[in-house]
Amino acid sequence: MTKTAEFVSEKHPDKICDRIADGILDAYLAGDPESRAGIEVMGGHGLVTINGEVRSSASPDIEAIVAKVAGSGYKVISNIAVQSPEIARGVDRGGAGDQGIMKGYAVAETESLMPLEYELARNLCKKIYEKFPFDGKTQVTTEGGKIKTVVASFQNAKHDDLLDLAKSILPAEEYLINPSGDWSQGGFDSDAGLSGRKLIVDNYGPEITIGGGSFSGKDYTKVDRSGAYMARKIAVDYLKKFGAKEVFTKLAYAIGKAEPVMAAAIVDGKEIPIEGYDLSPKGIRQALGLDSFKFFETSSWGHFGRNFPWDK
Repeated sequence: MTKTAEFVSEKHPDKICDRIADGILDAYLAGDPESRAGIEVMGGHGLVTINGEVRSSASPDIEAIVAKVAGSGYKVISNIAVQSPEIARGVDRGGAGDQGIMKGYAVAETESLMPLEYELARNLCKKIYEKFPFDGKTQVTTEGGKIKTVVASFQNAKHDDLLDLAKSILPAEEYLINPSGDWSQGGFDSDAGLSGRKLIVDNYGPEITIGGGSFSGKDYTKVDRSGAYMARKIAVDYLKKFGAKEVFTKLAYAIGKAEPVMAAAIVDGKEIPIEGYDLSPKGIRQALGLDSFKFFETSSWGHFGRNFPWDK
């Protein structure tokens, strides 16, 4: 079977936006651990716009967070409103902050329990970024477990230097290096970014279905994030428990309700119910230690397979 996955560096415009969103979230939580947030960020060409809803007693310096992540000199428009009282009502009684479907996955083919093509693309991107810490992308195609094609495009990296580096990291049949030509204009200077747009990169790559909800800028009451983390945790647990090759997990929630309306796992092709876990938002918060977790750490390099609490 032929499979392809891509990855992006933390200086990619969309990832800058994710990092700003989670930087703001962490700042609210640092000032008020009970903060609730749903923050969206768009940036590019000298402008960063922040919108969303927050319920918190904290008042972080948002412009300082933008400057720390994206650099100085950006015009910042912040339009953060108070969380809707109707949404707050359901969360106050322990319910989920929204409806939604969350998917989890674990596979035995790599040490990180992530898909091989995804892990190859991520590792390649990280290693190139160490040499060229700029905007960049990688893409890896495998066929029958063998590496067929490597694509790498990085800002401020000359073709021959990038080719030599890619070859030293990952042997492949074909290399496509800066295929549109070498480039020096990247990040917010070249393209607009949006938080929550790199969902497949944030999850497991394009071969694995996802629920569709974004993560960055959301606190634990938003089950798009916390439920997806718990789904991964259960997938990892079941892979180990049953000595399985592959596990898919599925959760679904209704707004204002604490317990999921769906909780099932598919272990090596056989569906079984998920049992023995507190799957309420508060239960997930406790099980994964989200009270003290710094979400900014997840906003670069993917949310899974990185030894986070839900990967163990």
